[in-house]
Amino acid sequence: MPQITPRPLTAEAFAPFGDVLEATGEFRLINAGLCQRHHDLARLDFGPEGRAGISVFKAVPRALPYDFDLIERHPDGSQAFLPLSPDPFLVIVSQGPDHAPLAFLTDGTQGINLHRGTWHGVLTPLAAPGLFAVVDRIGPTPNLEEHRYTEVWTVLAP
Repeated sequence: MPQITPRPLTAEAFAPFGDVLEATGEFRLINAGLCQRHHDLARLDFGPEGRAGISVFKAVPRALPYDFDLIERHPDGSQAFLPLSPDPFLVIVSQGPDHAPLAFLTDGTQGINLHRGTWHGVLTPLAAPGLFAVVDRIGPTPNLEEHRYTEVWTVLAP
């Protein structure tokens, strides 16, 4: 059974797969100087026949080590996950079905935006309640492709 160890989620390491959403770096003050606006953090892409939709997902928490064999992608739109609780979650991504997956661990303050067509694991919270706001494509055509690896992968605890 192949094993991978998650690495901390950083903008640089995650750049080939998507955007890290966090309140760091440059900002501008708004609301009479009482609020930092970290502006335009993600490239949202919903294709010519889609629009942005906001949903709330409630996922069953998992634990490390975590076994998986399923990855998926959304060829017609990006997909952003914004946790609604301050808990870390696991992010699994891959360059494609013929490539080994990578695992990232958020720090509890980060969200992600997966670029259109990025292969990724299912939503994997590591603590209850597993609530996320999700911004993704709403449209008239199917937007999901799945792939099962021939072997089960295990993500180890860091």
